[in-house]
Amino acid sequence: MPDIRLSPGSRLPSVVAMEKIAFLGLGRMGLPMARRLADAGHPLTVWNRSPGRADGLTEAATPAEAVRGAAVVVTMLSGPEAVTEVAGRFAAELAPGTLWIDMSSIGPAATSGLRAGLPDGVALVDAPVMGSVGPAATGGLVVFAGGEDADLDRAQPVLERLGRVRRCGGPGSGAALKVVVIGAIVASVTVVGEVLAVAEELGVPQELAREVLAAGPLAGVVARAHSADSDFPVRLAAKDLALAGGGRVLSAAREVLLADPSIAEEDLSAVVGSLRQR
Repeated sequence: MPDIRLSPGSRLPSVVAMEKIAFLGLGRMGLPMARRLADAGHPLTVWNRSPGRADGLTEAATPAEAVRGAAVVVTMLSGPEAVTEVAGRFAAELAPGTLWIDMSSIGPAATSGLRAGLPDGVALVDAPVMGSVGPAATGGLVVFAGGEDADLDRAQPVLERLGRVRRCGGPGSGAALKVVVIGAIVASVTVVGEVLAVAEELGVPQELAREVLAAGPLAGVVARAHSADSDFPVRLAAKDLALAGGGRVLSAAREVLLADPSIAEEDLSAVVGSLRQR
């Protein structure tokens, strides 16, 4: 059983805080996360596939340029294919002693592939996150961290700047737990959207159905299904469900998400309205 522990504290050791960091991936989540590391005093170089998103941070022209001389490399990219492709452009530049923290949601299989291709002397911690853009900006994310104990100890001060760290066990365990948790959330939100569509068909007022559902064990899911503050695109939710493999319920939920391309870039909560219109 994975060893899942809360991080022991939140103060950053000053020596580690000064390590140079390269941050690759400045999307919805990546940019506010990189900003928090820069604000903590880390010398920081960033890179993004589409240039011009650095928002005043020091921007490199290529991934290789970004990681050159960095003690810690953080990747926050859209999925397994993106991480593998970008890693192929910077891995040769990683010097022995470099710590690579992959915070992308790519699943344990892809994480294992990254680990197998590491240059000698380079360590990898898998640390995907739960949370949206708001928590990314305030340090309120939940970070699922997997790796060797010594590597997790070194990554801890960096990760604590971004959120509450849960150590999940050895290599790949953080990536695995993220698949489990996000699968449950995405599928549950999809189910809530479906039953609200059924309510409408049966003549049950939407507010009544929502009120009763929110008063029971699905309260958190109902709240997420109607969130106005989250920013988790449907296409990424479908990608995360695919990482879970071929489970029947999760596969069915993924088919529902992919059935309406018009909501691909909208937050997951858009599936509720989409299902009522079908």
